[in-house]
This record gives sequence, C-alpha cells and structure tokens, in this order.
Amino acid sequence: MSSEEFTQIELKLDKPKQVWVATQQVELPGQSEKRKIAIVMNAKNFNDASDINYFITNVDSEHATEEWFVYTYSQRNWVEVFYREAKGWLGLKEYQVRDAKSLMKHFILVFCAYTFILWHSLTGGLRRKWATKPLKTFAEALSAFRTAISYRFVLWLNQNWDVFTAYKKSLGFVWA
Repeated sequence: MSSEEFTQIELKLDKPKQVWVATQQVELPGQSEKRKIAIVMNAKNFNDASDINYFITNVDSEHATEEWFVYTYSQRNWVEVFYREAKGWLGLKEYQVRDAKSLMKHFILVFCAYTFILWHSLTGGLRRKWATKPLKTFAEALSAFRTAISYRFVLWLNQNWDVFTAYKKSLGFVWA
C-alpha cells in the first residue's frame, strides 16, 4: 500500500493521538466471504512508523470504515482492564465448578459484581458513605464495598444472633 491510501484520524483519548489507517477487502483461504482488514500506523508511511497494527473483522464492509476500526479497537484496553481486575480481585480465575452451567453462573456473578462496584465507584455511591478518601482504583472501591458488606453483616448479626447460632449448630459447629 502506498502512503496516499492512508487516512489520518485523530483519536480523542486522554491524550489525543494521530494515526494513519488504510482498509482493504481480502479473500482468506477457507473463508467463503471476503473480510475487511485495516492497517493502523503511527506515521503516514511504513518507513517512519514505529507502531503498526493489523486488524481484521467480519463486520460488513460498509460499516467497517477507517474510523470504525480505530475507535472500536481503541476501546480494547478497557476490556483488558476489566479482565485483569476481574481475575485479580473478584475470583474469575479461581473457581471450582463441575459443569458448563455452573461456570456460566460464576461468570455472571463476577460480571455483575464488577459492574456494580464500578458503577458505585463512578457515581460516588461508595465514596459518600463508606470512604473518607477518593476511590481512584478498582481495588480501593472494592475495599470500600467490603467495608459496607462487613458493616451490614455485623449489624445483621447483632440483631439475629440466635438465627446465626442455630445455623452454625446445624452444621455441627459451636458459635460461642
């Protein structure tokens, strides 16, 4: 591809970034339909580029424009952040299930917990009642959430001591 085939696009991120993009329809072995590919670079030509990415999609070619490729793949980082935080903090990598249905239930619970905590963090819900400092990271928001849960559990336990004791007794334990 020649440098004239590349379109300059400015990504409006925290720090604006200019990229050059070219797309093309290609036939791939074993595929019945053509696919659209994009080459995204940080310079107008291959010789000056230090970062070159190649993307492919099965989205229809009318929808998959140069801008679509750039903006869609610029969101990829947030997906990676989600998986890193879900695996590290919410137990996405630590599960013991026996079948696919149980695995799906576990994933749904992790996704819901992540969304709930992140939503409260972004709207200030956890900060208003459960923190005296800004909650800048997911780990800090999770700590505030755990504080809230602990408080609610202790409050419930003080009001339902007999229920909790009976439950532990039914399991063969003594709560003393």
